[in-house]
Amino acid sequence: MRDTWGSLNPLTPEPRPISVRRPPVLGSERQQDYSLPMSKKPTDLERQRLTAMQYAVTRENATEPAFTGEYVYNKDDGSYCCVCCDTVLFDAGTKYDSGSGWPSFTAPSANERVVLISDNSHGMHRTEVRCTNCDAHLGHVFDDGPDPGGKRFCVNSAALNFKATDDNGDES
Repeated sequence: MRDTWGSLNPLTPEPRPISVRRPPVLGSERQQDYSLPMSKKPTDLERQRLTAMQYAVTRENATEPAFTGEYVYNKDDGSYCCVCCDTVLFDAGTKYDSGSGWPSFTAPSANERVVLISDNSHGMHRTEVRCTNCDAHLGHVFDDGPDPGGKRFCVNSAALNFKATDDNGDES
């Protein structure tokens, strides 16, 4: 491999190809290929529609900086939906202030709306949370949440849209 000055340096390792394999779904023993159905693959239209941060978080597994997200301090009644496909993911009634810097929820609005995946990136073991409908990366879930259940779904604001409910309980 060539060093900074363009010389061949036998001590500099050749770059390795990046593995395009997805971590197994919790409870599954085998690796799965990261090949999504066409309806779940990001499109050019989606890249144009989402902000750079939204795209980086949902499609490239990035994390927004702590305490910078739009919904960290939101206390309004309503629903939090996937920014990519508009699926309702979390209810405002399950949101709480964890002090983590990201919106935190005790549970999804329905378990089938999110998929939990083992994540061993960055030298640690975590559980990733993704939208079941479009496979958008949302954040991670931890076992240090409040009772009952003890879960903390730590979600990037950039992965969410908030739909407030009016006095009649209708989304606006």
